[in-house]
Amino acid sequence: MRIPPFKRYRHISQIAAVFVLGAIIGSVVYNVVFHTSYNILWLSNLDLESQIKQYEEDIKTLKNYKNQQTVIREIKIRNERQDPPIDPVVVKAIIVQLSEDLGVLRGQNVFEIDTYSKVVRTLLEEKIYKVREKEYSVEIKTMLLMEGMLQIWVDVHTVQVRNP
Repeated sequence: MRIPPFKRYRHISQIAAVFVLGAIIGSVVYNVVFHTSYNILWLSNLDLESQIKQYEEDIKTLKNYKNQQTVIREIKIRNERQDPPIDPVVVKAIIVQLSEDLGVLRGQNVFEIDTYSKVVRTLLEEKIYKVREKEYSVEIKTMLLMEGMLQIWVDVHTVQVRNP
């Protein structure tokens, strides 16, 4: 039994190899586009979920204190830019945890904000937030109270691991 020479099938094998290579490259490009768009959608969904939670808390507080003008009804927490950028998902998770910690300020008298700021600073001075197996600390930069809305600007830093 003779084996036919391979030279006859060289062009067919080259075309098949180019086709398979094109299919692999096309699937990789499609996968990259799909995951990028899915990641953008996921980040936007996380942002919208945190906004919905914030709005639900605001509505509950506004219903309770709608006739009182001198109480803190809303708390908005904003993150300032970091030099080493931190993942936005981590920052959003930290802001959600921070808003839960600062929820005790809702309904408090606005004329006693100086005592609240001292309490908040001492409460959060050495507080460590753990997100995705990493530790982060929060530093309050500015607190602004206007028309029942307390706005807080914070810096989020990664905690450096100390070797004993």
